[in-house]
Amino acid sequence: MDGAEFGNHLPPLGWLQAFEAAARLESFTLAAEELGRSQATVSQQIRNLEDKLGSELFHRLPRGVELTLDGAAYRPHILSAFRIIAAATRDLFATQRRSTVTIATPVSLVATWLAPRLPELQTLSHRLNVNIATINRPVDYEMENADLEIHYGDGNWAGLDRALLVEERLSPVCAPHLLRGQDDWTQLPVIALAGARAGWSDWCARAGVPPLAMPMYRFDSFILALEAAKSGAGVMLASLPLVDTALKRGELVRLSYVELTTRSGHWLTRDQTKPASPAIDAVWSWMSGQN
Repeated sequence: MDGAEFGNHLPPLGWLQAFEAAARLESFTLAAEELGRSQATVSQQIRNLEDKLGSELFHRLPRGVELTLDGAAYRPHILSAFRIIAAATRDLFATQRRSTVTIATPVSLVATWLAPRLPELQTLSHRLNVNIATINRPVDYEMENADLEIHYGDGNWAGLDRALLVEERLSPVCAPHLLRGQDDWTQLPVIALAGARAGWSDWCARAGVPPLAMPMYRFDSFILALEAAKSGAGVMLASLPLVDTALKRGELVRLSYVELTTRSGHWLTRDQTKPASPAIDAVWSWMSGQN
């Protein structure tokens, strides 16, 4: 049904408002007070609506009014239509009055660290929209042009404000069932991560144990390596802050109390040359307080 066809059947909105208010309040006078119209105007609008529909909607009583059978049948449809209009108006336009903050971040940090904390951010502000842009390659940061960015590294970046979110602390973990009948976890299959970060050789040197076997699996994504480890594929040298939830849930167990700490970590950053809105400042303060 196009707009012209609506026009042939749709009564004026003012008439429908008068009908809904009078039906709810059981009074033309009270409906007029609520709508800011005269009683005569409301009465005439309802009469016009009845004439258009060809049906009486109210019984006029000495004190007030009551719906006829046709009026009682019509009212739920009008209420439903008003609710749909109100919801659409709220969803489409109320959000435009909110402040939007875009955060560019590696997917591993979203899945393991940021996502579990988002409900707390929601309780702090209901006037905020947060866009999460996941980053797979360094060049993706330039494409997103986000308000805030989370980078992995040593924090030595010129022109950026920075706050350390997650300190890199590495220790071996694996799925609990992988240890059944196994006396020496160092003989289990090894999972490794590609990239410029500390690995098994560094941890073994720190722990004072012989080098492990060559990795059976090598991933270019922390989150994929983590899923493989939880599934029992092998032993993973994991960033402890990022597997904290999995450890608490019993999906993984620590295999050693030796931790390898590095100068790297996940840092919240923002461009010093860009003006920051109150919303950006609020998200920055909240996130930087989560470490």
